[in-house]
Amino acid sequence: MAIDPEHLLNRDPIVITQAWGARDTILYALGVGSEDLDFVFEERLHALPTMAVVLGYPGFIWRNPEMGADWTKILHGEQSIIIHQPLPVEGTFIGENRITALFDKGAGKGAIALVKRSIKGADGTHYADCVATTFLRGDGGFGGSPEGAPVPHPVPEEREPDASVTLMTAANAAMIYRLSGDSNPLHIDPDVAKAGGFDRPILHGLATYGVVGRALLAALMGNDPAKMRRMDARFSKPVFPGETIRTDIWHEAPGKAAFRATAVERDVVVMNNGYVEFAA
Repeated sequence: MAIDPEHLLNRDPIVITQAWGARDTILYALGVGSEDLDFVFEERLHALPTMAVVLGYPGFIWRNPEMGADWTKILHGEQSIIIHQPLPVEGTFIGENRITALFDKGAGKGAIALVKRSIKGADGTHYADCVATTFLRGDGGFGGSPEGAPVPHPVPEEREPDASVTLMTAANAAMIYRLSGDSNPLHIDPDVAKAGGFDRPILHGLATYGVVGRALLAALMGNDPAKMRRMDARFSKPVFPGETIRTDIWHEAPGKAAFRATAVERDVVVMNNGYVEFAA
């Protein structure tokens, strides 16, 4: 069954109401490798801004037959967060999830979907928006246009980075991160990983996103989570738990920078076309 763009774009949003506590905030921080007391100790706790990706998360919506997509050929291609207010460490969050755009690359070439999640508090405070770019590799040719699809942010190739931050991931990083809501067995079951073409379980892409977010906070924002305004990135290759991630950063303007992340042991780019905005 082919996707029906009119149905997908006009369907009611998926609304998730989520009670969140300080323990959840600490668990998320541990899942992205933080040992900073500001992010793991109740008495001085702050929320990492990348925690937005797990708030109001509706799960893997494309597996729902009503979506009409070939979910076995779907990839999470890019992720963006836009922070409007610093995230609180606890409270009730309401995530409103909707498909905002579809781009048709053609039959046999796939399609691109933008899925936006607006995250608000129970009092209506608008904390953040998350935008996921999803590659529907088996669903092109539905009669749409490819025009207007997101263009990846260019990373400077002509000069060395202005800063680099290297962070280790733990061997059990995926086991911890999955407790924040993404229980895909690809990240813990060796048999599922092998069926997916990997010799062992891989780290969640959004866990890598969180590790890189920590690097950007340290290098650009003095580790102050209230300073982050936006973070965009494209996933290029998976990370294996236990690998080292080096984040290279290029200053572009006051409060703006580009970045790229590499798995050091394999010298493989795992996150590319990164862009971050912050309070300078």
